[in-house]
Amino acid sequence: MKETRESRYDLHTHSRASDGMNTPEENVRLAKEKGLAGLAVTDHDTVAGIASAMAEGERIGVDVIPGVEISTQAGGKDIHVLGYALNIEDSALLERLAGLRATRDARNEQIIRNLQALGLSITLQEVIDGLGRSLRPDESLGRPHIADALVRKAYVRDMREAFDRYLAEGKPGYAAQPRISPQQAMEWIREAGGAPVIAHPGLYGDDELVRTIIEAGQPAGVEVYHSDHGPAEEQRYLAIANEYHLIATGGSDYHGVRQGVVFHGDLGSCYVTGETVERIRQATQQLRG
Repeated sequence: MKETRESRYDLHTHSRASDGMNTPEENVRLAKEKGLAGLAVTDHDTVAGIASAMAEGERIGVDVIPGVEISTQAGGKDIHVLGYALNIEDSALLERLAGLRATRDARNEQIIRNLQALGLSITLQEVIDGLGRSLRPDESLGRPHIADALVRKAYVRDMREAFDRYLAEGKPGYAAQPRISPQQAMEWIREAGGAPVIAHPGLYGDDELVRTIIEAGQPAGVEVYHSDHGPAEEQRYLAIANEYHLIATGGSDYHGVRQGVVFHGDLGSCYVTGETVERIRQATQQLRG
């Protein structure tokens, strides 16, 4: 397929419904400014931003794919599963995501306790106050919000230092809570009419675990193209996607700009073509019979 700028889709973006900096509508407008045909809004454990993003997309002519990024655990690692083109009004999905957000809230409270035990004066309310707005019940806080508070309080210079010193897996502020398996998340996504995809496999550092998850969960795709994947990772995961006959997806994992730094990558910097989006939609149609 001949690629044009207008055929590009960024299938991994976050809004302030989870840990992004922009409203869902702002992300859609940014996609339009960058000449993208569309994007997926894939907030952590919530679909709260989808309806407003889709409405804005209809208004300005941007194709918005309803999505989600579900937090799971396997092999002692945090594994993220993306879901695409799902029914955001599915009652079972909404109830399940609410349960995951409750787990995320408990984890945030433990992180704060860990930081306090290290001698850092920080409270969860300070993190929430840093949003500059009320937190809706269907929105969720994440580690970037806590990192932001650490920067504001001058405990670290920037977001990267916050993660490197305190919040990354294995660091003293990190906390893990029991989570569902990737297979269960994939089943939830399929039951909501969506296509499940393993997010950023290169971040897990364990390709055998990735293969195990694929074989157990039977996802529709693998996120081959991601801001934190280099050319070697792209080639490796494209080979795995082809081996298992999976869709090779991609996206920037855009979270907006904090302290002048784009986190993870700029919107549209990683993308797939409309042909890939059509394959995702076909996969969901097969699920719905």
